[in-house]
Amino acid sequence: MALRLVADFDLGKDVLPRLRAQRALSEAAGARGCGAGAGDVLENNYESLRVLNVERNGNIIYTYKGDKGNIFFGLYDCQTRQNEHLYTFEKDLQVVSCSVNSERTLLAASLVQSTKEGRRNELQPGSKCLTLLVEIHPVNNVKVLKAVDSYIWVQFLYPYVESHPLPENHLLLISEEKYIEKYRIQVTQEDGNRVVIKNSGHLSRDRIAEDFVWAQWDMSEQRLYYIDLKKSRSILKCIQFYADESFKLVNFGCDCHQDQEKLSKHLTLCVFTNHTGSLCVCYSPKCASLEQITYSVFYIHKGHSKTFTAALRSAGSHVTKGITFLNLDYYVAVYLPGHFFHLLNIQHPDLICHSLFQTGNNEMIDMLPHSPLQSLSGCLVLDCCSGKLYRALLNQSYLLRFLWNTCLDCEKMAALHCVLSCGRGLQVLEGQIIQWVSENVSACHSFDLIQEFIIASSYWSVYPETSNVDKLLPYSSVLTWNTEIPGITLVTEDIELPLMKVHSFKGYWEKLNSNLEYVKYTKPHLHYNNSVVRREWHNLISEECSQRVVISNLEARNLEPRLTPLLQEEDNHQRLLMGLVSGLWDRSTPWLTCCFVILPSKGHGSAAEFAVFHIMTRILDATDSLCLPLPPGFHTLHTILGVHCLPLHNLLHYIDSGLLLLTETAVIRLMKDLDNTEKNEKLKFSIIGRLPPLIGQKICRLWDHPMSSNIISRNHVTRLLQNYKKQPWNSVIDKSSFRVEFLPLNYFIEILTDIESSNQDLYAVQGHDNVDAEFVEEAALKHTTVLLGL
Repeated sequence: MALRLVADFDLGKDVLPRLRAQRALSEAAGARGCGAGAGDVLENNYESLRVLNVERNGNIIYTYKGDKGNIFFGLYDCQTRQNEHLYTFEKDLQVVSCSVNSERTLLAASLVQSTKEGRRNELQPGSKCLTLLVEIHPVNNVKVLKAVDSYIWVQFLYPYVESHPLPENHLLLISEEKYIEKYRIQVTQEDGNRVVIKNSGHLSRDRIAEDFVWAQWDMSEQRLYYIDLKKSRSILKCIQFYADESFKLVNFGCDCHQDQEKLSKHLTLCVFTNHTGSLCVCYSPKCASLEQITYSVFYIHKGHSKTFTAALRSAGSHVTKGITFLNLDYYVAVYLPGHFFHLLNIQHPDLICHSLFQTGNNEMIDMLPHSPLQSLSGCLVLDCCSGKLYRALLNQSYLLRFLWNTCLDCEKMAALHCVLSCGRGLQVLEGQIIQWVSENVSACHSFDLIQEFIIASSYWSVYPETSNVDKLLPYSSVLTWNTEIPGITLVTEDIELPLMKVHSFKGYWEKLNSNLEYVKYTKPHLHYNNSVVRREWHNLISEECSQRVVISNLEARNLEPRLTPLLQEEDNHQRLLMGLVSGLWDRSTPWLTCCFVILPSKGHGSAAEFAVFHIMTRILDATDSLCLPLPPGFHTLHTILGVHCLPLHNLLHYIDSGLLLLTETAVIRLMKDLDNTEKNEKLKFSIIGRLPPLIGQKICRLWDHPMSSNIISRNHVTRLLQNYKKQPWNSVIDKSSFRVEFLPLNYFIEILTDIESSNQDLYAVQGHDNVDAEFVEEAALKHTTVLLGL
């Protein structure tokens, strides 16, 4: 299953054993005559045990009934993993909502009276809902805040993460009568640890909102979302509560195109945010069809919405549950138990191929709970029926297996991004992805898999740490996608950008505003295009070439045309390009490491070498198209593999066409490591002949061969005689100074010796050491011997 639910809390394991142990102790005490009331701890069936609230600090409030119907409130401390009894109401009541302040001194609870049969009341007209404020440290007074005929939801604000006492507590009351109030509760400490409410007879309160039709609380960020209906227009609003301010209203002005009747009945509506400044509104009406189901996602941070229509698994299948939306940071999970599971990419929703759509199967039915799930802040999910608090995560292992098995290009694209978005895991996982890419490099027809992996892996590796990187660097090699997704139809519409009434942007609001500004001023939406980088790249190369020409003129060196340059291990061009796209390869080098690892230590042209050479050629083509740099050592390895795998004429064609780039390291290895067989001599001569003269002469010195000496000698003689003017020759050759009676050679060597003795500056030029007339004489004799076959 692509979704993995990890239980952070379980009523059955973290609370129930303690309560049973407490009950056993109480029953034992009652048997010893310690009082009949000692057994009133928990009713026998434990059905009343349920989670009521999860506070910002992670503490969980739960409730249960005793044998006599008394209501107990308990708290599970997520830090110490200990249970604490908060308060007991000695009445048979039904708890609607409750919250405790961060100091655990005040308890707010909303309760209704149970029916005579003991069943939970559905709040019929005339029934009373009591909203109480209780001093619990130690147990003191109980104050009635509300006594009305509608449900009240209560929530203490947690403006500080720290646990130091606050002089004032703020309590939200959200009424079913469509208004929201905030109470200011000042407390004082008396007689040591005794905490009491100041001016309990009159608590100040503020009316925050009226006539809303829907509300959602974000406990982690202390935000309250609600929808106002003004003249049949739905407007999404948000109140951000801060420690240094009462509250701040944010008006998104988002029109969901729903009237009051639709919003108040059969509604599934969720607002999700994350730290990157994204804001999504997920909406699903009641399902009326037996063949398909529809839901909408408003990507407010992107300025558009998408309405998805999913075909149900089988025609006429019965839908008993509604759609569930879960926040997974960079993704939103949408699933209908037994029918489908979708992972929507909220960072890059433009193309449907970046989202994963799966049809329901037995594994999905077994893994996902069928009971309603409540998505809390972050990635927390509460199963109210079982009393379990989960942390929802993407399942990397499943997604990796899915990569190997899927045949659809759209699913390969989506699953690859899902895996990489989970973060940089172990090297084993990275190696598996690289292996999958290598084995499927030609299996994708809609996009270049190597390009997508290079861009996506680089993007997702730096994205969590770098803000606005998606506005600067590409996240995908695909700019358009026209292929349909099986079982999914999609309608995309532009939406009005929100008008945020915020005095000062900070934190999340600053990032959201940045996203909105980008959308506002870049319409139509701009996609990253490497043509800009390519243009700058060619400009830099041109500048460098111009500088080389100037230097060459100063040194009187003329580079012959159509000669292959010899690159350093990390040549100048690579350095320039690295500067343009800095950091893209910093965390993508495992690919190159993988290539070195699978190379055999012996043998030439093995199957493994052919496979790696093919992959590296594809990598080179992919990065060249994207104008991306390659890591140092890539061209050296590529050339060595080419020598092992290609016939000579193909190898030279690859070099001449620029598919293989010669590096100094690679050429030196070839000159030193290859023996002087006829095949290797042809290879060495062919490579030396393709290098600029001065570089070729330098490389020749590394090769101990008569023909190498001949090339060096020819270059030396050409340099000495290029400005030589014939002078009257009066000297007599001293035959005793020559070892061989070969007068033309002797005469020529004497001329060279005379020029060398009169022009000592020739030896100051770098690269001309150890080459003189004597070296030329020896090389000429060896070459003549070879030609004559002596």
